[in-house]
Amino acid sequence: MIQQLRLGPLLAPAPVVLSPMAGVTNLPFRLLCRSFGPGLFISEMVTARALVEGRAETWRLVRHDPSEQPRSVQLYATDPASAAAAVNLLVQRDAADHIDLNFGCPVPKVTRRGGGAALPWKLDLFGQIVARAVDAAAGRPVSVKLRLGIDAEHLTFIEAALKAESLGVAAVLLHARTAAEHYSGQAHWQAIAQLKREIKSIPVLGNGDIFSGVDAVNMLAQTGCDGVVVGRGCQGRPWLFADIAASLGGQTTWVQPTLGQVCQIIRHHAGLLVDFLADERRALVQLRGHMAWYFKGYPVGSAARLAAHQIESLADLERLFGLLDLDAPYPGNRAEGPRGRRGGVKTPTLPDGWLDSRQISPVWAAKLAKAELAVSGG
Repeated sequence: MIQQLRLGPLLAPAPVVLSPMAGVTNLPFRLLCRSFGPGLFISEMVTARALVEGRAETWRLVRHDPSEQPRSVQLYATDPASAAAAVNLLVQRDAADHIDLNFGCPVPKVTRRGGGAALPWKLDLFGQIVARAVDAAAGRPVSVKLRLGIDAEHLTFIEAALKAESLGVAAVLLHARTAAEHYSGQAHWQAIAQLKREIKSIPVLGNGDIFSGVDAVNMLAQTGCDGVVVGRGCQGRPWLFADIAASLGGQTTWVQPTLGQVCQIIRHHAGLLVDFLADERRALVQLRGHMAWYFKGYPVGSAARLAAHQIESLADLERLFGLLDLDAPYPGNRAEGPRGRRGGVKTPTLPDGWLDSRQISPVWAAKLAKAELAVSGG
């Protein structure tokens, strides 16, 4: 029997979390992943200020299907007041059962303004945002998503997690890389184990390099964490949630779809996107971003790959499938492992003088109040 994941008063059906990913984990993709296996599926990251300003597109991104229980929203904030106002709106409108605060985004357009993975360096500001959000949530669970820190010389995850625990958060999600490491190299699972030893009263969830059901089981065993967070590993492989459920249940048989079965999944994904966007062309253009992930490792020729990046309609999609050998078997290791760009270690982009002090000055507080852009990431 698979253990449930407790977040305050809420219970998720499995200790598996879908990490928010910009342009990926919208409602259609969440529904697709949920169709394969149980877990907690968090929305794309949205900014607190955009919610408060009532931007229609932002509120559409936090919309959930009635089947999504519990409903989780990830919020990005750099200002305590806007964080509180946004959480208050989510509660008033009954738009979320759980709110995750993003302090893990390594994207330069976020960190250069002191947000995301850069913000916990200013521990007092971090504490103010978390405290205001927890208070505004009025009993609904709030979690925090962290990275190890800015770089190897500026680690923040232990003290930030302890501060969050003391302020009443329901869980800590740790991506075991620094902002400088972005998605390069191997995640430092030993840091997840270290955090688990420090945090006593709430779940610690580990994120980084979960590409198979076996990886999930290994992370739980090696770190003692309370659950796993799945990011890039499910891009083009939503059946990873079935594999994780099987592995957690002690099974050793995993989903190994033929190319034809992958096409059926793509067809389902396309239909969900069309329903969500109410615009066939826009939906199929958005699907283009997933096609290379879906086809990873399969014998898909150059003509089909080119066609995949030009689809504009469901009819185009069917013509693309006609170019493929639908009987091609699952290609094994070639279809597994990391997805997307990994890159190397990079010097994080930070505001001038950001590392000079751990305290937030009045000047920086005023700047950060205006720093919440319409950005996404996780």
